[in-house]
Amino acid sequence: MAIRRAGGGARKAVEFIEKDKVRKRVNGLIHPVPRLIWENGAQMRLYVLLFSALASAQTYDLVISGGRVLDPETRLDAIRDIGIRNGRIAAVSASPLKGGRVIEARGLAVAPGFIDLHAHGQDVENQRYQARDGVTTALELEIGTYDVEEWYAQREGKRLIHSGVSAGHVPARMHVMRDPSVSSGLTPSGDGAHRAATEEEITLMKRAVEKGLQQGALGVGFGIQYTPAASRWEILEMFRVAGRFHAPVFVHIRHMGDAAPDALNALEEVLAAAAVTGAPLHVVHITSSGLKETPKLLQTIGEARKRGMDVTTECYPYNAAMTELNSAMFDEGWQKILGISYDRLEWTATGERLTEETFRKYRKQPGLVIMHMIPDKVVEEAISSPLTMIASDGILVNGKGHPRGAGTYARTLGYWRRERKALSLMEAVEKMTLLPARRMGLKNKGRVEAGADADLTIFDPATVGDKATFAEPALASAGIPYVIVAGVPVVVEGKVQEGVFPGKAVRASVRE
Repeated sequence: MAIRRAGGGARKAVEFIEKDKVRKRVNGLIHPVPRLIWENGAQMRLYVLLFSALASAQTYDLVISGGRVLDPETRLDAIRDIGIRNGRIAAVSASPLKGGRVIEARGLAVAPGFIDLHAHGQDVENQRYQARDGVTTALELEIGTYDVEEWYAQREGKRLIHSGVSAGHVPARMHVMRDPSVSSGLTPSGDGAHRAATEEEITLMKRAVEKGLQQGALGVGFGIQYTPAASRWEILEMFRVAGRFHAPVFVHIRHMGDAAPDALNALEEVLAAAAVTGAPLHVVHITSSGLKETPKLLQTIGEARKRGMDVTTECYPYNAAMTELNSAMFDEGWQKILGISYDRLEWTATGERLTEETFRKYRKQPGLVIMHMIPDKVVEEAISSPLTMIASDGILVNGKGHPRGAGTYARTLGYWRRERKALSLMEAVEKMTLLPARRMGLKNKGRVEAGADADLTIFDPATVGDKATFAEPALASAGIPYVIVAGVPVVVEGKVQEGVFPGKAVRASVRE
């Protein structure tokens, strides 16, 4: 299983044609065909054959040969060759293809590159783990950013994989209210979380979100549970901005589980806002918001869809969540809301389980904490539901964090698909590719078809699996030997290639 160059016959043709005398003769073939009439017939036939062999061998920049191609849109599941040219899939063929480079994929599955709609890790460290996990597009949509133009500019020319961002209500609120965490964290810890906004402040937030959408943000992000002081009117006003621009909203709902007011109440809030404004709605990490009430949330979303609402959701394949300990998530009453106590909290910097004393100590500083709280049965039900996509909610900081930042997609394919049989191979691939592509309106991604972007993940269905654990979250996934981004191999034989940055900015069209 290795990338190889064009075969020996083609190389000999190149060497022969590079000789001055032969080059002159072959160049003559390109335009005036009448020259064939007076050239030596036998000699010319040789040149034609050599030239044709060379042209055939270099028809495609890259060929993926003999793999089991999985295209969730057409439901193709068959052995095919894939020809790639100029960063696009140029051919999907039942016959052998030739190219300048060839990846032998016999015994491997070839799928569209995985699209992560919920990736907080947006730096080089995280992209290396994402690529090893088969991800070719990672988007920061739940929290988003305040300055969309600056966010894209900072990453220009430095992307291993594709990336994109939303205009975030949370960062807009943090900036407008001068929250102390505005420069150090994803979520607010001061006024941005705990003070009601004035009408003037709501107007400033709306302007910030509108500006971001005008700069190509992919939608509007909401972390309503992190801004509990944000009124329903404030949230509705932000939805109105999204609706006016026909932009999707990506929402962490206000409440969790069955503690009153419960997750169903929170879901109803955003369903109503979407119905009023027309904004397409995506509810993030349904399991960590719903907890044991997740089946009710899924049923409600399914019913809303049957009645014509544009609403989707996602989950990750783990029974634990992660967030910032100094966030509003851990305000008074958190134990009742989450249904856990201190011993179910794991401080990622040290791996220790917390006590009341260490909880109070660490809460005074920025840092991430894992919450071991999602029932396994709930995870399985969400994974197998036709309503969910797979998204990681992942971030690693100097190798510390939640294993979902490195292993989400391989875990879905290995543990949940192969071992637990919670879903079929095609269903798993669809949840990681076509469904998120459709949610984002990415018509050239999430598919293995001629004309689609050449973002491809090549994996071994028999061995693919996650290696990352809660104790060692920065272990790369196994069984994914090749990952292609825009026609460029970024993972070869399981190793990230150095010095290649084919990833592009994923942006929405400029909105008026």
